[in-house]
Amino acid sequence: MDWVYDPFVILNIFAFVFGAMVGSFLNVVIYRLPREISVVREPPSSCPSCGHTIRWFDNIPIISWLALRGRCRHCKSPFAVRYLLVEAAAGLLCVLAYARWGVSVTGFEVVVFAWVSLALALIDFDFQILPNSMTYPSIAFGLVCSLLGGYTWWLDSLLGAAVGALLPTLVIVIYRLWRGVEGMGWGDVKYLAAIGSVVGLRGCVGVLIVAATLGALVGVGMIVARKGSAKTALPFGTFLALAVILWLYAPESVLAAIPL
Repeated sequence: MDWVYDPFVILNIFAFVFGAMVGSFLNVVIYRLPREISVVREPPSSCPSCGHTIRWFDNIPIISWLALRGRCRHCKSPFAVRYLLVEAAAGLLCVLAYARWGVSVTGFEVVVFAWVSLALALIDFDFQILPNSMTYPSIAFGLVCSLLGGYTWWLDSLLGAAVGALLPTLVIVIYRLWRGVEGMGWGDVKYLAAIGSVVGLRGCVGVLIVAATLGALVGVGMIVARKGSAKTALPFGTFLALAVILWLYAPESVLAAIPL
């Protein structure tokens, strides 16, 4: 049982618990922000089915969901397993960032942007929007972190943000001239600019390629399964979020091998 007293184990447990707590807050953001409900003021968390206020002991990340078997204590209506998965994913992202970068500006920048991306992925999946209240601050966040010695340096961050905004803007303009409709949303423009500010120019292009590939694979899969068509709108922000998380946490050897 000596591992129980190992500082490395203790710090990783702390990182996971802290991340899971952030994940609990992300669940609030994912549910409330698109519905224009305050995420910091009243009303307190409540059951979506019966409206009963969720007490603090039923709102402990991961533990409460498991203890209640994913159901409301009062009306027994099921809580989506997504709540559990978001808390667990946020905790794991924190552990992985700490294990790789320790307590540093880079580790802080990576995990915070990964948390934001996790929330944006699900908001875009549910509502096909990427809120300005999350994308605009993320651009500033990446630029500031680059000045403080974060994931990339300041000029690369600035170029990444600029190209991140320019590329999808060109896609929107060209696609509109060609097909008469917008091929992407303007929220994708702002989010990709934020991605570029964090991962830099090369990372921004790489993330865009990975996201487009993932989107194409899903689109083809839906057509083959007869669940959609070539005109079916997909939440591209969700694919961008998944791609940037993969990029941020990918080993350096993998990123170096990508011909960009």
